[in-house]
Amino acid sequence: MAAAESLPGTAISERLYRSRVWGWAMYDWANSAFATTILAAVLPVYFSAVAAATLNSEATATAYWSLGLSVSLLLTAILSPFLGTLSDVRRSKKRFLGIFAAIGIVATGLLVLIDRGDWVAALALFVIARIGFVGSYTFYDSLLPHVARPDDQDRVSALGYAMGYLGGGILLAINVVMIFVLPGTWGPRLAFLSVALWWAVFSIPIFRRVPEPDTVSALKPGDSVARASLRRMSHTFRDLRRYRELFRFLLAFLIYNDAIGTIIGLAVIYGAELGFGSTELVLALLLVQFVGIPFSLIFGRLPDARTKLRPYFL
Repeated sequence: MAAAESLPGTAISERLYRSRVWGWAMYDWANSAFATTILAAVLPVYFSAVAAATLNSEATATAYWSLGLSVSLLLTAILSPFLGTLSDVRRSKKRFLGIFAAIGIVATGLLVLIDRGDWVAALALFVIARIGFVGSYTFYDSLLPHVARPDDQDRVSALGYAMGYLGGGILLAINVVMIFVLPGTWGPRLAFLSVALWWAVFSIPIFRRVPEPDTVSALKPGDSVARASLRRMSHTFRDLRRYRELFRFLLAFLIYNDAIGTIIGLAVIYGAELGFGSTELVLALLLVQFVGIPFSLIFGRLPDARTKLRPYFL
């Protein structure tokens, strides 16, 4: 039985519920280090200044970096719908989360080997790592309904966002100090390794505390997992025709969310190309991280029907 469906109102069950909620939210703490140090702050500057230093210009480095962002997003968008249905058929959401997290962690850790002129290897590792990052988030998000009670999902989701801002911000602050203190390129390179270690260690709670939810369907006799997954995915896309507002929402979210992700991935490298100091750009991102913590918690409570703020959503 799913976690959210096995919670009688006893003190012990409440402790178990909180343990699962915090175990789930800690994964945001774990992998948001990738979003801050790798995707947004340190790796873009390192790629332009060191890994791609042998290219013709900084503009060329920015173009290649943009290409890497696009390729990783495209591959993830193609894989995610199929893998999402596959995880339901095989009852393996946590398994796929672990597979993608491991892919991202290993590729991120290997960035420690990147030095001057290694821009091809840097791009390849970044694309692989981002596929692991985004793919693991797909299965992480799918666990929320099985962890949080229906009337508590907004708050728990906001808690995950806040934990992500805090965890990513703390490690980014540590990495900034490392970059200033350590000589040569060892600061950013060890920062990349620290992200992999941080991601791996703080992923442990979600695997220990959150149970694998039951599958909602079983395979028919003689049916294969791949065929059943494709059939369910086809049914989902056909059902979208009946819910036009949902389809419009998903399309708008795709455009909006990917636009924000592009801005985050290009902000520092583009700012450095324009002549802004890389230190100031990284510190600005660090400020955003900590500003986002309280507002994540606040916005997580706004949709609550029990509060007087509900009319803002009508």
